[in-house]
Amino acid sequence: MQHGYLELKLSWELFKKAPETLSDPERNRLGEVAAKQNGIEQRILASPQAANVIVPAATLATRLGEVRQRYASEDDYLQDLERNGLNAATLGDAVERDLRVEAVLEKVAASAPTVSAVDAEIYYRLHPEAFDRPEARRLSHILITFDNPQQKVKVLKQLEALRSTVENSDKFAAAALRHSQCPTAMEKGLLGVVKRGQLYKELEPAAFALEAGEVSAVLESPIGLHILRCDEILPSGLLPFAEVREKIIERLTDKRRREAQREWIRQLVAR
Repeated sequence: MQHGYLELKLSWELFKKAPETLSDPERNRLGEVAAKQNGIEQRILASPQAANVIVPAATLATRLGEVRQRYASEDDYLQDLERNGLNAATLGDAVERDLRVEAVLEKVAASAPTVSAVDAEIYYRLHPEAFDRPEARRLSHILITFDNPQQKVKVLKQLEALRSTVENSDKFAAAALRHSQCPTAMEKGLLGVVKRGQLYKELEPAAFALEAGEVSAVLESPIGLHILRCDEILPSGLLPFAEVREKIIERLTDKRRREAQREWIRQLVAR
C-alpha cells in the first residue's frame, strides 16, 4: 500500500504525470527513488523524534484534497488509485504517514541554529557580487498593434498625438488604460522594474536613455508600436544591507534547516 502511494506521489513530483503514463526509463527511475525513499521514511518514523507526532484531521483533509485536484474527474482519480493498489481508506493512511514524516523533519529543522543579523551581515560582506544591482528602469508603456501599412500610419499618428498629452504619470496611466492593447493596460500600462536584456531589442536603447518622467518617441517592436514612460531610474550598485537583510536571513535560515535535516537523516541511515 505505502509503496503504491509513494510511486503515485513521486511520479507527479518527478515527472508531473501519472505512473501509468511513464516511459520505461522513467518507470525504472521511479522504482529506484520510491524504494530508497521508503527505506528512509521507515527509519524516520522509528526514530525517537517521531514519538507523539500526531497529524491534525484538517491537515490530512487538505492534503487529500490536493491529491484529488490533480485529476480531471472522479473516475480518473479512482482508477489511478486502483492501478496503484489503493482506495480512499488506504490512501488516507498513506498520506497520514507522509504527513507524520514531514512533521518529524520539521521538528528536526527547528533545531537548526537561529540566523542573526550579524550572521546575515557577514554573508553580505563575503558575497558582494550577490547583491550587485544592475541598472534598471521602472517603466510604463502604451502598445497599439497594426495589421497593414495603412493601419501602421494611423497608429503612428495616434501615438504621436498621445505623447503630447501624457506628460505626467496619472495622464499616462489613464491613456494606457484606455488605448493600450497590451494586457498591462489593466495595470495602467505598468511594465514594472526592467533590467537590460528584458525588453525587445528595438525598445531597450530608448528605454535606458530616458530620464525619470520622460516619455519616449514612438517605437516599433515585433508586436506593434509603443511609447514608453520612465517612472523611475534604479541606478546600479551594491544594494544596501538594510534592504536585503531579511532576505539574507530567510535564505540562510532555509539553508540551515535543510542542512540540519540532511545531517540527521545521514546519521539515521548510517546507524
